[in-house]
Amino acid sequence: MLGVSHRTVQLWVESGTLEAWKTAGGHRRIALASIERHVEHRRQAMLERTAPARYKVLLVDDDGSTLALYKAATSGEALPLDAVVAGNGFEALIRIGETRPHLLIGDLTMPGVDGLRMIRTLRASEAYRDMAIVVLSGLDPATIRAMGLPNGIPVLTKPVAPGALRAAIEDALLVEAHAER
Repeated sequence: MLGVSHRTVQLWVESGTLEAWKTAGGHRRIALASIERHVEHRRQAMLERTAPARYKVLLVDDDGSTLALYKAATSGEALPLDAVVAGNGFEALIRIGETRPHLLIGDLTMPGVDGLRMIRTLRASEAYRDMAIVVLSGLDPATIRAMGLPNGIPVLTKPVAPGALRAAIEDALLVEAHAER
């Protein structure tokens, strides 16, 4: 029903996005009404907002084949996306200045300017402080938080399923659309 990975559902439950409880064995039980409300909320939000004709998304990863997979996963979907790619944080910062993307999707561990430094640079900038960001990383979430990733940035664990990536893009663009109002 949600079209996202098991981990994304876990994160939504932990953040309170979906109403759920844990059984004595540690399994999550999610109320069907909560899922239906979430799906309807996303659908309504996508219909109600005044959106640009095309969204600009910057994909950042030092592995060219991973970038190609991300670009393929973001093309041809219901959302009109123009993807720009960068191979490291330094190149990404240049592309951000050139294209002013709506969303940054990037890795943390890259040579030169890594993803964390890139994000800190953006958060320190008045012009890009509120840019929507999604992190894709092979590192475990506890390590990422210990590294000092700013709060409120969603993290998807690699390898990322295409459905989970598309859902994260939708969620990030919804947040941005509401922030612009």
